[in-house]
Amino acid sequence: MDNQKIAAVFQEIADVLEIQGANKFRVLAYQKAARTIGELARDLKDIYQKDPKNLEEIPGIGKDLALKIAELISTGKCQYHIDLLKNFPTGLLDMLRVRGVGPKKVKLFYASLQIDTIEKLRKAAQEGKLRDLPKMGEKSEAEILKSLDDYDKHQERMMLSEAIQQVDLILKYMKKCPGVTRVEHAGSLRRMKDTVGDLDILAAVKNPEKDHKKVMDYFIKYEEVEKVIANGETKTSVILKSGVQADLRVIDEERFGAAMHYFTGSKAHNVSIRDRAKKMGLKINEYGVFKIVEKKNGETEEVFYKGKTEEDVFASVGLPFIPPEMREDRGEIELALEGKLPKPVELKDLRGDMHVHSKWSDGSQEIEEVARAYMAAGFEYIALTDHSPAVAVAHGLTPERFEMQWDEIDELNADFAKEAKKGAKPFVILKGVECDIKPDGSMDLPDKVLKHFDIVVASVHSRFNMTEKEQTERILKAFQNPYVKIWGHPSGRLINQREPYAIDMERMIDAAIHHGIALEIDGQPDRLDLFDYYCKMAKDKGAKFTVDSDSHHINQIKNLEFGIAVAKRGWVEKKDVLNTLPLKELLKFWEKRK
Repeated sequence: MDNQKIAAVFQEIADVLEIQGANKFRVLAYQKAARTIGELARDLKDIYQKDPKNLEEIPGIGKDLALKIAELISTGKCQYHIDLLKNFPTGLLDMLRVRGVGPKKVKLFYASLQIDTIEKLRKAAQEGKLRDLPKMGEKSEAEILKSLDDYDKHQERMMLSEAIQQVDLILKYMKKCPGVTRVEHAGSLRRMKDTVGDLDILAAVKNPEKDHKKVMDYFIKYEEVEKVIANGETKTSVILKSGVQADLRVIDEERFGAAMHYFTGSKAHNVSIRDRAKKMGLKINEYGVFKIVEKKNGETEEVFYKGKTEEDVFASVGLPFIPPEMREDRGEIELALEGKLPKPVELKDLRGDMHVHSKWSDGSQEIEEVARAYMAAGFEYIALTDHSPAVAVAHGLTPERFEMQWDEIDELNADFAKEAKKGAKPFVILKGVECDIKPDGSMDLPDKVLKHFDIVVASVHSRFNMTEKEQTERILKAFQNPYVKIWGHPSGRLINQREPYAIDMERMIDAAIHHGIALEIDGQPDRLDLFDYYCKMAKDKGAKFTVDSDSHHINQIKNLEFGIAVAKRGWVEKKDVLNTLPLKELLKFWEKRK
């Protein structure tokens, strides 16, 4: 039972209690525990095995919750969770996954119309039965129908972060398998696409004919395997307990690079590589690079040429190594041939994070704890960007509270400056805000307040259903504000939950460049926004970016890795990303805005 599954159990307990109308603080305790566990860097199993009492030292985990965690780790079950679900229609929990349908609406629909499944909810909405319920109406009913359509679209693919968590555990397990010399993941996950359909695993062995069966047998004994759907000589497919399909292929280590290239894809990229190989008298497939040799009798023969590494595959057709994230047949082959392939930005290039939250709004830690976590990770600065007042659910700050926060930031920066004089690495907290763009395009804080911030991230958190013209004009107006420096999570999408709002993105990119506003690449796993296609478009036009974590917990510093993955897929280079700059140069870029 890993951290994510334990977090899911606690979240489910919280959802059931909230639908049942239980004590608010009890619900919040489980919600907070689920969030904390989901973001925890350490494995709960390791903490428990060292000393079960250490579980109580985790913030928000008291004795009762620690006992439940111990029960889940040791038995795989939680009796309290089981008892809660005994007489509870589990379809109500499925309904919570539909955007815009929270516990209060689920309770209303069930009490009024006995709606206890998504299918019944859809039927009631289609028949116009929801509009007459308290606090509903035709508009709310129409929005639920739209949300149900979105829900259907996103059921077959998992988020990138979820796929990585699952594949890492499989790789850790398979590396212990006797005979396996190398094991890696491939597919769209290796290309770091924002969603993933299934998991592709490649295992290298010295003697496939001899070793394949024992490797396959080892794979199907993995504790998370729910069902084996195919078990062949070179490929085995299973369904994991999470419902995800995982495919394992056993490869001769001398041909592993060719298999990695083939199964990483994309299909379009592979077709272009194969076409180029054909013109050069070669054949490339998952088994290697082959020379096509004409025999004396006029027939041709395929002779294995190379394929141990991916570099071998690319070199055989006269190309340098192309990073997996760029293999989408968007011109990468042509640029590689010309020696002009962009060198994508790397995580090590980032000096700071421009979008970070603290306990002052909806973050989990105090400012100093956040800052010192970034210091320990090797960063030079952060922009603390807690929410403006409009985001009440996130405890947005009033101007008066921001002034109190600035005092704390000043004190901390003074402490860091003293530490730097004694030999510590310099570190600075910038005074920032994630300020809401109101529906009319005005900012959620007046200019007399905004002018005091070092960084203003302008974001949309409401009225996602405006027309393309209205949404575009709304944000264009916000761009005219001289204090706006970054456009936060530009499309507004939530992966597998909410589609991007309608907007003329190309026009917005042009406007951002004109006004000197950076486009954010938000690394939150459920955002990964700006989308890679628009990153490439914006880069080609000369836009500047920030790659940010949008972190709400110090464990979410790792979100920067996801942001970097999006940047790579959009061909964004170090020179395009502002938070790769030293602090003085970063601030200088925006000086002209004032």
